[in-house]
Amino acid sequence: MIFNRISNDYRRWREQRRTVTELSRLSTRQLEDIGLAPYQIEDAARGKYRR
Repeated sequence: MIFNRISNDYRRWREQRRTVTELSRLSTRQLEDIGLAPYQIEDAARGKYRR
């Protein structure tokens, strides 16, 4: 049970890091097109960004 939780937490963290990496590669203009500013990338990856 604890192994499953650790595994799920790790998987979620890896997905968030992948999302941050991909969004960070976009230009400011591209981010604006999808409604984000560079400082909002971390929140968006964590699912905490609201428009």
